[in-house]
Amino acid sequence: MPTYNKLVRDRIPEIITKEGLSLTSRILESDEYLTELRTKLKEETNEFLEAKPGAEAVEELADMLEVIHALAEANGVTVQELERIRAEKAEKRGGFKERIFLIEVEDA
Repeated sequence: MPTYNKLVRDRIPEIITKEGLSLTSRILESDEYLTELRTKLKEETNEFLEAKPGAEAVEELADMLEVIHALAEANGVTVQELERIRAEKAEKRGGFKERIFLIEVEDA
């Protein structure tokens, strides 16, 4: 029997059970949940970095976004509030659409 010891999506136990398999799971405490969400974000980021460009990469980005949404809520903000903060930062500092690569800044 494989051992996973990792945070999984909410419907995974249901899916496993429907396949006729048994499982052991538990509900994480708040501090554990934050830790495991961070671990999950690293996992999903690594999967994105290893993915082929295109549909495979987009699937991994969607997974990352799901974890980011959960992290936002676990940190006390809604996804809408997170988006508002992102938009404010983009307004003040810009985004990444212009693909600017800073090489150096001369000291004053």
